[in-house]
Amino acid sequence: MFKNLPPVTKNLLILNLMFYIVSLVLASNGINMNQKLGSHYFNSVLFEPYQIVTHMFMHSLTDFFHILFNMLLLVMFGSHLEKIWGAKRYFIFYVSCGFGALVLYNSIGVWQIMELKNALIADGFNIATLNNKILSGPFEYAIHSDQSEYLVNTYVGMSISTIAGASGAIFGLLAGFALLFPNTPLQLLFIPVPIKAKYLIGGYLAFEVYNSLYNSGDQIAHLAHVGGAIVGIIFILVWRKTDRQNFY
Repeated sequence: MFKNLPPVTKNLLILNLMFYIVSLVLASNGINMNQKLGSHYFNSVLFEPYQIVTHMFMHSLTDFFHILFNMLLLVMFGSHLEKIWGAKRYFIFYVSCGFGALVLYNSIGVWQIMELKNALIADGFNIATLNNKILSGPFEYAIHSDQSEYLVNTYVGMSISTIAGASGAIFGLLAGFALLFPNTPLQLLFIPVPIKAKYLIGGYLAFEVYNSLYNSGDQIAHLAHVGGAIVGIIFILVWRKTDRQNFY
């Protein structure tokens, strides 16, 4: 099966696995690569421009199913789309969905960090000093009051939080497949009845929209999933309209 994978999908699979294995090895030596290569919010003191790309190849080291499911979906749906689109169009689509996921994920967080900065400045904190302490770690800071403690902890938590994984791009692939092949039957291992792609994938996307709005209790970037799917849908609609002869 590996030999039959189209080139872009195969290389994406290899890169994701390489990043995961290297991260595991370095983690055993106390080096957290998710903090370095996962993407922070754009206005976090820990954000670096290269993270826009590298975050798509990082996955949780404590949850093996994170990379397992992403890579299975990449092989199942990505290889099919690459075969009908060709390498160039498929690569543009995949990367754009990953970028779109990151942008939507940042849209709310960036604003929240700005609001926290303003509140901390009003409470007498020096943001430059605070950021330097976040960079140097471990974090310690003199707390003025209960309100200040809440603001500082929230600001630090958002500054050091990361988004990592190929999930945004993968959800773009799912959305694209559902639009192009809506009546293709798909079957889950634990559900013995085939379900059309438009219902199975559409239901999954609706579930992620719900989670992005109402479920803030887990560590999953549901909003990034939605962002990747939105970009995928936009690409399909535009390409379908402008390239009917060579589009499925």
